[in-house]
Amino acid sequence: MNIDWIWGLIGGVLIGTGGAVYLLGNGRIMGASGILGGLIDGSGRNNAAERLAFIAGVVLVPLVMWLTVAEAPDTHLTSNTAVIVAAGLLVGLGTRIANGCTSGHGVCGISRLSLRGLIATVIYILAGGLTLALFRHVWGLI
Repeated sequence: MNIDWIWGLIGGVLIGTGGAVYLLGNGRIMGASGILGGLIDGSGRNNAAERLAFIAGVVLVPLVMWLTVAEAPDTHLTSNTAVIVAAGLLVGLGTRIANGCTSGHGVCGISRLSLRGLIATVIYILAGGLTLALFRHVWGLI
């Protein structure tokens, strides 16, 4: 029996719980791109340790889960390095233009009934679908 949905459910609960804890503890919205962006552009120097701890958790928790509990995830990630790099740059550019990412707008924004978060999330989903359609069906890259 395929139980991938359980891992998705557990991941969703952990992300939502993390967002709630961050909001209750700091009074700020959790947005991974903003936390990372503050480290890169220097605007988050006053709470750099907190930002680094968050990023370390985002990287280390899946690694620990993979090494201790689950098998290596079966992904459909392309092996085309140029596509991976272009996708990463486009996601980074998109989050800066939208002033936030899926965790900030999607998880925290929608849960707070934010119209801005809802609009941004709808645009993310549409852009993702359009990008997949172009890369897979038009250009055959993935």
